Amino acid sequence: MSEITELRLSLSAEDERGIFGENDSYIRKIEDSFHVEIIDRNGELHIIGDKEGAGKAASIIRELVQLYRRGGGIEEQSINYAITLKEEEKSSSKPRYSENVLVDIDKDVICHTISGKPIKPKTIGQKKYIDAIRNKMIVFGLGPAGTGKTYLAMAMAITAFQREEVSRIILTRPAIEAGEKLGFLPGDLQSKVDPYLRPLYDALYQIMGTENFIKNMEKGLIEVAPLAYMRGRTLDNAFIILDEAQNTTPAQMKMFLTRIGFGSKVIITGDASQKDLSPDVKSGLDVAQSVLKGIDDIEFCTLTSNDVVRHPLVQKIVKAYEDYEKKAVNKQKTKSIRKLEKSHK
Repeated sequence: MSEITELRLSLSAEDERGIFGENDSYIRKIEDSFHVEIIDRNGELHIIGDKEGAGKAASIIRELVQLYRRGGGIEEQSINYAITLKEEEKSSSKPRYSENVLVDIDKDVICHTISGKPIKPKTIGQKKYIDAIRNKMIVFGLGPAGTGKTYLAMAMAITAFQREEVSRIILTRPAIEAGEKLGFLPGDLQSKVDPYLRPLYDALYQIMGTENFIKNMEKGLIEVAPLAYMRGRTLDNAFIILDEAQNTTPAQMKMFLTRIGFGSKVIITGDASQKDLSPDVKSGLDVAQSVLKGIDDIEFCTLTSNDVVRHPLVQKIVKAYEDYEKKAVNKQKTKSIRKLEKSHK
């Protein structure tokens, strides 16, 4: 049986208000995760449990206090992610991450929204993604919905544009959604295209402001267009984002990548589990991963369910689907092996 330990932390009333959560929900979550009891006695937290669990709980609380004191908002996602990182550490090994990892991530402010809210990475995966965008010419951001692939890329594009590191922003998507064709939609071409590009518009409005966005779009400095419009062009001195790249064909992906000119930076985002292509059509994103790995100045960043920063339920949904798909793949592999074994008998 593990030896029971009691650790003590001194916290101000302000610190407690910032990190405890509504009805102490955040502290209760830490208790349940590490099987400890946390008691507040006149500004001193008593953490009671086995040595490993108490140590991890205390480490999380210290980091959350630092995060709160420097103005970082403590949300349920912050608590869940801090717990996930600690649970990944094995008692027999050295900690995989520094105790201040969340604080270090929080320091990296990309830009601010029109309302003044800072945009910054919230997970280690997102921080690596941002660093790759800064250091590489072409970056593939791969991962499930809610990991910030497109939004963070947009923030980086707008920042580069505002600093005059590039002269324009080009945002594009393949115009394919759940098997539908543009011709079935009502209205003129712009009306047909807009629904596919709406998520890109939303991010631009939030970060740049509607008036500023419209002004730059009218000048041709910001372009939002379907992927087909990229054919035959050379894109120099631009920040280019190809979103939903899992819906490109290999030919479209090759066409897009060969449009890139001097002084440009390219971000390609996609989720291999959300393809809307016909079953008999290969994804250009899948082919690109096989063809381009190992080329200098191209980096593939893979985000996971741990990097989901939407509602906590979204993270659980993504994780459940990941587990289900892994089981399906393993089941198929087992069937193939048994079939092979039978054929050799």
